[in-house]
Amino acid sequence: MLAALRRDLDIMPSPAADRPGLLIRDPMRYSDAVVILPWALAPCLEFFDGEHSALDLRAELVRIAGHLDTTQLCDQLHAALRDSAFLDDETFAQRKQERERRFAEAPVRTAAQAGGGYPDELNALRETMNGYLDASDSPTQANDVMAIAAPHVSPFGGWQSYRAAYRMLPRRARERTFIILGTSHYGEPEKFGLTRKPFETPLGRTQIDLPMIDRLASRAASGVTVEDYCHSVEHSIEFQVLFLQWLYGPDIRIVPILCGAFVQSIYGRGMPEDDEGVARVLGELGEIAAAESERVAWVLGVDMAHIGRRYGDRVSARANEGHLAEVASRDAARNEQIAAGNASGFWDLVQQNRDDLRWCGSAPIYTFLKAVPQARGQVHRYEQWNIDEASVVTFAGISFTAA
Repeated sequence: MLAALRRDLDIMPSPAADRPGLLIRDPMRYSDAVVILPWALAPCLEFFDGEHSALDLRAELVRIAGHLDTTQLCDQLHAALRDSAFLDDETFAQRKQERERRFAEAPVRTAAQAGGGYPDELNALRETMNGYLDASDSPTQANDVMAIAAPHVSPFGGWQSYRAAYRMLPRRARERTFIILGTSHYGEPEKFGLTRKPFETPLGRTQIDLPMIDRLASRAASGVTVEDYCHSVEHSIEFQVLFLQWLYGPDIRIVPILCGAFVQSIYGRGMPEDDEGVARVLGELGEIAAAESERVAWVLGVDMAHIGRRYGDRVSARANEGHLAEVASRDAARNEQIAAGNASGFWDLVQQNRDDLRWCGSAPIYTFLKAVPQARGQVHRYEQWNIDEASVVTFAGISFTAA
């Protein structure tokens, strides 16, 4: 039997005009390969489900090609997927084990997005960041802002919302521990991913608040995964680290927490804290927030709606056009609940239609609202951005003060 295609791969239309087809890549970076499968061969992927044989695949290729001599094509397709570690087989298992071992043994979490989401050369990065946040956008003198929510889209697409959020942080926050709640795109649902590794970007290396990490790891063990490999590839926290370093210096002190989706609650019934592990983490974060209110600041790396072909919709999406007006209205309703500090009201809206808006930031937002129930927010900027010609992501810059 043919091994099954991995379920965690990115599969999307190829952006290269001269190479049309399905682009397949590994967001977890167990493999660095990129495969572009011609459109004519796209139906063949259905045969990599663990229930079909090479003979079944050859029969499909005979149908597609219109002749019997397809053995070589079958072997090439199978080898391309196998050697790229795109199949759930021994090749992938070995690659996964090696990558996770290397991350576990590494002293730091190196920059995964440098050279892609932002420049990896220091002078170019400084010029870019100065364009996003110049001297007039430096942190405020006011000290009442305790938290912000910023996007985690690539900064070149969402820099104005990043700026709207980060310019609200107080100058004295330099001395605080930043608890960064990021969306976990690849981690386990109902789990919080922790790491003790400092983050390193071209701007320098952060500090880690190890006592706080260890407290969460020991008191909320059923809800956390420590040294979560997802940190090595995840962008939702890395982009926040970059902006914080730009404002306060490279050696900021952080607690990076990846928040897995609350799938049981979205697709079932009840609230996220009905899961015992989630409840323990929310409880510990609440105690930290109450006891350390003068020592911590909160940063949420969150995007909102995901609409269009990239995300499985049958119709294309254009920012601020057509049905995206309704999306903006529904986003605004959720943001009203966030601003009011109404965790349950926000979650009621998320649960509607099993979150058909696909808010990938819902878990970090709910986590923050439950941990800091006195927080009240203000939306400073809301945006819709075409991540490609047929797909839109929405996001905002929000600040929070205590009621």
